[in-house]
Amino acid sequence: MWSAVTLQLIEAACEEDLGVDGDITTALMSGSNPRVIGRLIVRQPGVICGLALAPSICQVFSRRLSQPLELRPQPDPSGTDYADGVFVSAATCVATLRGPRSAVLAAERTLLNFLGRLSGVATLTRQFVEKARQANPQVKVLDTRKTLPGWRQLDKYAVRTGGGHNHRFGLYDAILIKDNHLAGIPTSKLAATLTRLLRRVPRGPSADFAGGWQSGLPNFVEVEVDSLEQFAEVCKVARVDVVLLDNFSIEDLRAAVAYRDAHGLRGRLELEASGAVRLDNVAEIAATGVERVSIGALTHSATALDIALEL
Repeated sequence: MWSAVTLQLIEAACEEDLGVDGDITTALMSGSNPRVIGRLIVRQPGVICGLALAPSICQVFSRRLSQPLELRPQPDPSGTDYADGVFVSAATCVATLRGPRSAVLAAERTLLNFLGRLSGVATLTRQFVEKARQANPQVKVLDTRKTLPGWRQLDKYAVRTGGGHNHRFGLYDAILIKDNHLAGIPTSKLAATLTRLLRRVPRGPSADFAGGWQSGLPNFVEVEVDSLEQFAEVCKVARVDVVLLDNFSIEDLRAAVAYRDAHGLRGRLELEASGAVRLDNVAEIAATGVERVSIGALTHSATALDIALEL
């Protein structure tokens, strides 16, 4: 399930905390090293995320310490184990961490760091999704590539856990022609330029791509515009799947939706609003009729959920 990059991230986090000498504070404690049970307590309401990753974290620390560690999800009031994606109230015990005391204490902070950040992203995503869908039940809330280096798989997993959708994973899996790609091209020549560029995109598995293509077809073709004039030109280009309406006003978003629909493009051309999307305006944006709203804040501005481990 987890990529090599994510597993390397866990290894790096373990080494970052333990260094060469390990947990020197716990090593000061004399006597036995009894097995203990640490309770993972969510201290504030939110969407839990990271329980699926926890076994991999335990494996890394178990291997480094040569001591067993086990994370066990706890049952909710209905008897079903807590899992990623569940909204929990404050003071909820979602899982236990079991093992020798020294191992539990050594893994504690790294485990909480992962769980706290992932749960924070999932919680913020859920808030955006709920507000947006109150106004437009079909709208999709999407993330961006504004993720912590090395954390992209995890950040995007947390967005899905919170009910959002993933935009392109990287530069390699979809085409997004942005304003900087088109800098200097007059609006009057935009449709012709895009048509010429997109002829180079393969139409089938055996097609050649002049720029070099290794992994098949792009997931979608998207073009960013920052004015209704540019938008009208892009609507003339048959191979565009999505138009990104960057920092459009509410009035211009409505106008773009109306223009698209009036030209018979609903169902073929999706519209995506982006730029300055906040919890206090996402419903109004969704209500314009766009199919997609992309929000960088889901991953670059989420506050970690407060989670603690108590022995």
